[in-house]
Amino acid sequence: MLILASKSPRRKELLSIITPDFEIIPAVGEENADPALPPEKFVEALAIAKAEEVAASHPYDTIIGSDTVVAVNGEILGKPRDKADAFRMLSLLSGTKHSVFTGVAVVKDGKTHSFTEETKVKFFDLSEKEINDYIATGEPFDKAGAYGIQELGALLVEGIDGDYYNVMGLPTGRLFRLMKKLEII
Repeated sequence: MLILASKSPRRKELLSIITPDFEIIPAVGEENADPALPPEKFVEALAIAKAEEVAASHPYDTIIGSDTVVAVNGEILGKPRDKADAFRMLSLLSGTKHSVFTGVAVVKDGKTHSFTEETKVKFFDLSEKEINDYIATGEPFDKAGAYGIQELGALLVEGIDGDYYNVMGLPTGRLFRLMKKLEII
């Protein structure tokens, strides 16, 4: 059986592009990784931890774990804690190019295979009103970097360089190729 170790509706939707045959069993442990790691290693460590946590109780299944962070000027931006944190993050991203990193881990037959995908995203210059109006929608609060490119956050984005689905939370093309290589699909 294939298991997605995430409760993210976006990851569920994106994995459904690859295959409709999977179950969802979210990892429940603390998301811990060494914050001193570079963003691409940090997010991959989180993905591995999620996949391996679920694999520990489902050793005969194939598990996919994933995590996404936004990084700008060396700072990792996870999900905002509150409105002030969302405002701080969106202000940092305003007018800049930043990186979205998604770490993916697949545990199959007791072996962990992982990778990190990076996509560059450029934001328009945002006014305080634009930021506050976006925060008022409630959309920023369950998303790394305080925005979702697939929703109203698309209005903040001037352009991207890389995998759009990576910014949504699961680099489907690269995951598909790994799943084929591992003979999962």
